[in-house]
Amino acid sequence: MTGMDNGSANRPGHQNDSAKAWATVRGHLRESAGVRLFDQWLKPIELIESDESDTIRLALPSAFMTNWVRNHYADRLIAEFRAILPDVRKVSIETRAATLAPAVLTVETSIAPVARPVVPSARPALDSRFTFDRFVVDASNMVAFNAARALAEPGKPRFSPLFLHGGTGQGKTHLMHAIGHAFLAACPEASVILMSAERFMFEFVSAMRAKDTHAFKTRLRAADMLMIDDLQFIAGKDATQEEFFHTINEVMGAGHRLVISADRCPQGLDGVEARITSRLSVGLVADIKTPDLALRRAVLDRKLADLPDASVPVEVLDLLASRITANIRDLEGSLNRLIAYAQLTGEAIDLDFAVATLGDVLRGAERRVTIDEIQKAVSAHFELKPVDLVSARRAVVVARPRQIAMYLAKRLTTRSLPEIGRKFGGRDHSTVIHAVRRIESLRDTDREIDGAVRMLLRELEG
Repeated sequence: MTGMDNGSANRPGHQNDSAKAWATVRGHLRESAGVRLFDQWLKPIELIESDESDTIRLALPSAFMTNWVRNHYADRLIAEFRAILPDVRKVSIETRAATLAPAVLTVETSIAPVARPVVPSARPALDSRFTFDRFVVDASNMVAFNAARALAEPGKPRFSPLFLHGGTGQGKTHLMHAIGHAFLAACPEASVILMSAERFMFEFVSAMRAKDTHAFKTRLRAADMLMIDDLQFIAGKDATQEEFFHTINEVMGAGHRLVISADRCPQGLDGVEARITSRLSVGLVADIKTPDLALRRAVLDRKLADLPDASVPVEVLDLLASRITANIRDLEGSLNRLIAYAQLTGEAIDLDFAVATLGDVLRGAERRVTIDEIQKAVSAHFELKPVDLVSARRAVVVARPRQIAMYLAKRLTTRSLPEIGRKFGGRDHSTVIHAVRRIESLRDTDREIDGAVRMLLRELEG
């Protein structure tokens, strides 16, 4: 570890103290930096003889490594040594080659001795609004929420990677920021990186053009937690995918945490290499489904709780929740717009004001469900052919799905009862009435029927 010459015999106490301090500092660095970063950059450092009792001299095998350690760890090394040897004033980070001048960093004696410092770490720009306690949970996102909380816990992760997928504006980014907040709260010294896949691609391409990919790779692969949002954007980008594959391999191989989000499950990412999707599938894949009416309404209530000066009538909240069904982001944006317009105009918020202010949004949010779509959805759910629903078959395995389809047609479309009957094999309106009443009754007593109807409503309304 040391490169002493005969002159060291004249200062045995100083050298022994320095050697003991260096052994302690190395241990701290190994613990905080992680195995791969330590082995690559910090393990090669050697303690060499110093002619001055207030100076620590460290050496590395190349100028490139010397510069990297100086730029990333100089302050940390000074603080570490001073915590053990308060008389240390200088840490010299040098290159072993005698022809290269040492790089010296000086600490003035006016600086008081410090305790072991908090390690400077990567701090992502986390949104303070996106925390676990502000995430509204229900059955559509509960698995993703619980998985995110589990991955943020300190200690050895139970699984990694976590792959979150769902439509735009459903809460994936919120959960990623929440993971970052919770993990850093539990492990303040941790290195956390959160970036979009587009940002990953931009930084990688910039590093290639600058012929400096080493720093880019080292920073990402050394992170205790790496989170990449919207992975679908690297589809078809071969060079970026190559680097991404090696990055996630390094992060996972080091036992660090990895979180990825996309708008589809790994196997549904067209244009992304199979080896990447396969690697990302070995952890936990959790989907976030389209929010149902109850969740949309709960989100609005949660949003209003943060706006104590805003007054929005219940009927307006019900209107927004029932008409804006695509995603949570649009729903919150519409509420923000409504409140802002009311504050700017001085008008009170009521149904007329909401329709006048959000008319374009409400009209655009109206989804025209057709009977054909209902028949296809019901057939797929019950593993039938669409033709079965319009056939004369009366077996319960066909009759009950047919009744459910009629019930949904009555509820989700503006078609008249005779029109609905004609779409189901020429049946008359009394058959449709019977079907609607039968399903309404069964929903109160049969959990399977009620569950199937809820699922189909969520699918068709989304």
